[in-house]
This record gives sequence, C-alpha cells and structure tokens, in this order.
Amino acid sequence: QVQLAESGGGLVQAGGSLRLSCAASGRIFSIDHMGWYRQAPGKQRELVALITPAGTANYADSVKGRFTISRDNSNDTVYLQMDSLKPGDTAVYYCHLQQSITTVIKPNYWGRGTQVTVSS
Repeated sequence: QVQLAESGGGLVQAGGSLRLSCAASGRIFSIDHMGWYRQAPGKQRELVALITPAGTANYADSVKGRFTISRDNSNDTVYLQMDSLKPGDTAVYYCHLQQSITTVIKPNYWGRGTQVTVSS
C-alpha cells in the first residue's frame, strides 16, 4: 500500500500565498505521475495540476500562471506553490499518485485532503 501525507493548508487572505506538500511512502514501484485535485463544497473534485517524474506539468486553466507544481524524486514528494490566491480557490486539496505497474495496471492513491480557505 501507498500512503500520502499532505501538509501546508490553512487560511489566507485573497492575493496571498500558500505552499502544499505531499510525501509518498510505502510500496512505491514506479510512479506514473503525482498531482493535486481539489473539491469545493457542492462541487465535483477537479484536477488542479499534475507532474510526471520527468517534470512535465499540466495545469487547470483556472490556476495557470498562479500555481506551480514541482517534485522531489529523491523522496517522492510533490509540492504546490499557490500564489495570487482567490476566494474561488477555497476547497479541500487532495494529493494524488498514480503508479504504473504495467501498461494496464495503474493503481491510484489519494491523500486525506488539506483545507485551503481564501478570505476576501
């Protein structure tokens, strides 16, 4: 099994910054990608950003230019630097990891989530 430990959420005023961290541990064989999703009250969980081991990153249009995802492959940790935060960014942020066991066996793992609240 794989465990994901998130940290860094909190309360911040609009325009402020927060940095989320997620450390993976356990039975890690080959990571396909790691990333962050978020879920606001009454809404579906949505992708925020993901990054491959090679460093290729993808972002939701709503966070492009404001959020930066990065990773430390040496300790299987992913970070999300969030700048110019808006009240609309308020949500529970979940760390996600997908392993690549074979071309068809790609298990997914989720963290417990960390609350990010942006006040206006």
